[in-house]
Amino acid sequence: MANAATNTPMTAEEKKVIFASSLGTVFEWYDFYLYGSLAAIIAKQFFAGLDPTSAFIFALLAFAAGFIVRPFGALVFGRLGDMIGRKYTFLVTILLMGVSTFLVGVLPNYASIGVLAPIVLIVLRLLQGLALGGEYGGAATYVAEHAPNGKRGAYTAWIQTTATLGLFLSLLVILGTRTALGEEAFADWGWRIPFIVSVFLLGISVWIRMSMNESPAFKKMKAEGKTSKAPLSESFGQWKNLKIVILALVGLVAGQAVVWYTGQFYALFFLTQTLKVDGATANILVAISLLIATPFFVVFGSLSDKIGRKPIILAGCLIAALTYFPLFKALTSAANPDLAHAQANAPVTLIANQSECSFQFNPTGTAKFTSSCDIAKQVLASNSVNYENVEGTGIAQIKVGEKVIESYSSKGLPADEAKAKDAEFKKAVTTAIKEAGYPAKADPAKLNKPVVVAILTLLVIYVTMVYGPIAAMLVEMFPTRIRYTSMSLPYHIGNGWFGGLLPTTAFAIVAQTGNIYNGLWYPIIVALITFVVGLLFVRDTKDVDIYAND
Repeated sequence: MANAATNTPMTAEEKKVIFASSLGTVFEWYDFYLYGSLAAIIAKQFFAGLDPTSAFIFALLAFAAGFIVRPFGALVFGRLGDMIGRKYTFLVTILLMGVSTFLVGVLPNYASIGVLAPIVLIVLRLLQGLALGGEYGGAATYVAEHAPNGKRGAYTAWIQTTATLGLFLSLLVILGTRTALGEEAFADWGWRIPFIVSVFLLGISVWIRMSMNESPAFKKMKAEGKTSKAPLSESFGQWKNLKIVILALVGLVAGQAVVWYTGQFYALFFLTQTLKVDGATANILVAISLLIATPFFVVFGSLSDKIGRKPIILAGCLIAALTYFPLFKALTSAANPDLAHAQANAPVTLIANQSECSFQFNPTGTAKFTSSCDIAKQVLASNSVNYENVEGTGIAQIKVGEKVIESYSSKGLPADEAKAKDAEFKKAVTTAIKEAGYPAKADPAKLNKPVVVAILTLLVIYVTMVYGPIAAMLVEMFPTRIRYTSMSLPYHIGNGWFGGLLPTTAFAIVAQTGNIYNGLWYPIIVALITFVVGLLFVRDTKDVDIYAND
């Protein structure tokens, strides 16, 4: 099994293992990413008690909640996987994911049950995160332990396609439902349909996974009585293993994660929220780019069997870090040229006493931004205006080209007066930026779709570079007896925390600094840290015999 010739054709059993593992994992990612694809609608449905900017950031935070708990799912299900087996553990994870997703589809919204709606929504997102925390490590380990030496990168690359295919499937179902029902009906109730139909995918997945056999490596280890009695303490209580876990996280997965989420999710959010491209068009463009680039997961996974995993992953991190700024600026010019033209020809300046400016992040909706600086920032952020902060005194002012608009402080004002001032100020700012050429929405007639798709495809190819070989490398870093636990934790800390928090963190940075591109500093810095640490301290694993250290 371990020493199979590298040129042996894939057997029927190996094809079944890859197909069954991948299909179930596609459905799990579909369930998980429906929420992210519908974040703007979910913000209105479940966080209607907040202002639009805070509601969207809160919706992103609820999206991130599923990522935050993924490492805990990795611990719980990784331990079970190393103790009782791979097959039964990720049978449980898919049941948990499927039921949680279906319940999101039937959950009453804020208008029906008030604050209980977002609370239950977040609980369901947490359950989804726990399930996914156990799913990926199981599927990757299961496939890798069926793969012959010399083909592990190619075999596990199929598992790596599942996250992108799950996102693609979610976009496809959303687009189909949106088109069939119309925008108004979809925003009102039709958005629930993609969640509800997931129950059918759940049935297919459970049926497939019930027919699968246990991993041969685990069966052999169990027959020899070598299974771990305490995989958590072995993985993280012994420095020789903990050191590898830390290096895997910082020197591989953290950079992979931010490149993944920038190339797929942040790009989608940037198109819809910042560049004001309508949701249906943005979904189509992203879906096309995913379709074009997805085969590269297998290309880079197979290439990693020949030249190594580490060079490809680190090259992806470095290239992404060096090109994100020009690519996203080119995306602005292609998707919303009026916005790009206005930014260049009518720069906006916020003149304010910076000590009065708060950090523009209000996930709970409890903070009240009353200073003239904060009020001005909120209005500019909601209009996707790129602006420069300049130190000033007194009441904050917004300067659009040569026109100056004075903000106001709502502190101590009666509610009616504050509301009137708010409407007056927003109208003045909106009129000024409109006159300066800042568009309320991207003009579909000016949208350069081929260029947008080309940029999005390149961003996804970066994803395939860092993500295609990562499963094989993580599997090869740890012994069989603690593999499920050990590889799952760094993977889900990296992708759950570093990656999952990227959209929320990036938009908070943009809201604070006023520059629509400054959110990119987060993935760039993390990717560069991974490049340096990986280059200096992580060794390549393509020639490792994964059974030798059992």
